[in-house]
Amino acid sequence: MGHGYSPYIALALATEGGHLAVGRGGATLFFGPGASVSSYDIEPIKNECVKAGLPVIDTRLVDFGTVARIAINGPFVAVGQPPDRPPYHALSRAPLAYVAESYVAAGAMVWNQAHIPGLGRSGE
Repeated sequence: MGHGYSPYIALALATEGGHLAVGRGGATLFFGPGASVSSYDIEPIKNECVKAGLPVIDTRLVDFGTVARIAINGPFVAVGQPPDRPPYHALSRAPLAYVAESYVAAGAMVWNQAHIPGLGRSGE
């Protein structure tokens, strides 16, 4: 604690779709429509989010090309706004669970996100 992330984590917990995305370039905490904060100090923010119960998607161990394909071709997480209607595609907004499931299928580690088949392997 003590890194100043607590207010942002509280906002993310109170926001539908709020989550932390961790990748090779750092971590981004999404806490509202168009609202985020980024950090290169990955482990402290990740640990605070996991401990607080916020969903965390960590793609650092997934093949870079696979992560890029999911990010470019898949939908965004609908953070603090209603998701679009399926089918989801690039530039559409989808529920967090839908996007997280794509990353889990690719081998990402996910914490604190229910309703994903096989999540037990990735954490809870």
